[in-house]
Amino acid sequence: MEKYMEDIRDLARTCQCGNPHNYIPIEKISIGKGALAEAAAYLQEKAFKKGVIIADEKTFAAAGEGLSQSLDRTGIKLIVSLIRPDENGDVAADEKSLVQALLEIPSDTDVIFAVGAGTLHDIARFCSAKMDIPFISVPTAPSVDGYTSIGAPLIVKGVKKTFQMTSPIAVFADLDILLKAPKKMIAAGFGDMIAKFTSLADWRFGHLAAGEPYCPLVAEMTRQSLDSCIASIDPIAKGKEEGIRLLIEALIKSGLAMLVFGQSHPASGGEHHLSHFWEMAFLKQNRPAVLHGAKVGVSAALLSDIYKQEFIQSLKNPVKLERNSAANKNIVKNINDHLEEILDLYSAIPGAFQIRGWLEALGGESFPKQLGIDQGLVENSLSEAHHLRDRFTALKFLNEVIKPSCKT
Repeated sequence: MEKYMEDIRDLARTCQCGNPHNYIPIEKISIGKGALAEAAAYLQEKAFKKGVIIADEKTFAAAGEGLSQSLDRTGIKLIVSLIRPDENGDVAADEKSLVQALLEIPSDTDVIFAVGAGTLHDIARFCSAKMDIPFISVPTAPSVDGYTSIGAPLIVKGVKKTFQMTSPIAVFADLDILLKAPKKMIAAGFGDMIAKFTSLADWRFGHLAAGEPYCPLVAEMTRQSLDSCIASIDPIAKGKEEGIRLLIEALIKSGLAMLVFGQSHPASGGEHHLSHFWEMAFLKQNRPAVLHGAKVGVSAALLSDIYKQEFIQSLKNPVKLERNSAANKNIVKNINDHLEEILDLYSAIPGAFQIRGWLEALGGESFPKQLGIDQGLVENSLSEAHHLRDRFTALKFLNEVIKPSCKT
């Protein structure tokens, strides 16, 4: 992965897209059996003496305990911060968990270990940025693409919001650990990758229609990661070593794409807005959380039908504009100027039947109701979720241009 990172650094330096690109500060990414054993030598090379492991009970048992024993033999002192679950048994990146972690990290700590999946990484990422202490990623499941990114989705006052924090300085993705991950978490990781079909289309559309920032290099990085997963769905579904290796590599590379671009645009479109809306509804109802990847996989299938039918059909028909909306007029002009490319973008998204088939092959959920999301919440999210992010997606276009114009 070091060679891949260096190639991306070189390409980013010469990229002509006109957007500023972040330098990849990650020094080491190790993926393989026994990868976690390499952490001790890395810490000694960095002259780190004191560390804190941020984990929960399950992830500490899966990887934290072994890490602790390995580092103890080298004389490195470790403190463990076991994040307490809420009343539903979920570990959440909310104010309670963030304060707990901050209070349990001594000020003279040299390094923080994020041992777990997405939520525990978000907590560690926040603490790392706020305390100016580097952190190391130790994934315990190939379940999410945020391991190498700088974004930390946090729950503040009951609202999910992504804050730009910091990336890890190293990643140790041990296949001995990842191969033991629950099947539902592997399915969630695949769902997070599947969601790139709609996010990449929405990202390009936002650029063409509304002039939002876009980078072909970062888009291609994300597309290659997505394609590699689709080409290897069989070994991933069977939990084979080569399949799990490929999935965690794809998730890490997707995170690197976001890191280079500095925002989540490459991997987060309308499907993520639906997912965040559902998550906030569950929080208000005090219901148990649903895995992020499971939600975005299902929402990508849901949007595929809408995008390939309602959205494409709206582009093929004359667009009636909302009265006195100069912004909409500019957007529609831009769309008409790039109509063929936009139609090709959304026509290329696999159909909902295909996406659901892939999710089911992994043993994952494929319909909202299987996640406990009723039709009323689905309908509300389709009409309201586009407000959560200031990004011009096809979902936003349908709600703010097409639907208002039908009333005039």
